Amino acid sequence: MTTIVLVLALSYLLGSLPTSILAGRVIAGIDIREHGSGNAGATNVYRVLGLGPAIIVGLVDVAKGAVAVAVISGLEVGTQSQISAPPSADLMRILAGGAAVAGHIWTIFAGFKGGKGMATAIGALAFIAPAALGAGLVVWLILLFTTRIMSIASLSAAITLPLASLVWITNPDGSTNIEILLFSVILCLLIFYTHRSNIGRIIRGEEPRLGRKAPENGNGGS
Repeated sequence: MTTIVLVLALSYLLGSLPTSILAGRVIAGIDIREHGSGNAGATNVYRVLGLGPAIIVGLVDVAKGAVAVAVISGLEVGTQSQISAPPSADLMRILAGGAAVAGHIWTIFAGFKGGKGMATAIGALAFIAPAALGAGLVVWLILLFTTRIMSIASLSAAITLPLASLVWITNPDGSTNIEILLFSVILCLLIFYTHRSNIGRIIRGEEPRLGRKAPENGNGGS
């Protein structure tokens, strides 16, 4: 139990690093949440600060999820003999990845108001379900280039994750990846939740396209 608490806490704190907020303050002396769409994510950094800062912010946000799953999930408190019925490695990776995504969305360092979770989820999925992630990224790229609307691409990719996880739910040894399927479903629902304002604007035909300035404090983007 101590190990699980440690992994959850460290992963959450790592995910909570407010990358876009720090970038806004360092580069332009602003709170990124008070400009553009009002969202603390890489898409809004692109709209307000430009492509270079957005790429850096996006890569760091991806790295938060990747490090949580690849490194923090493997931490242990005590020796193996002192750990009674330790959780599986897959479960620890899922817990670490989920905590990092939660930290990104509800960052403790910025009043629990962060980004929408996509970039950090990508980093986590790269080590939890790479095949499902690959399918999601293909869908994301297709929708991004055809619609130029980030939220539509992100929501479409989110739907793809559990569908792709169903395809690869059975391992070669006959065991199933039910934990990964459940994780992808939870991620999908969470991404839809964080994009709820975007969904409203999509329905109304008001969602901005990339390259077009978002309404100030509209909480759009990803």
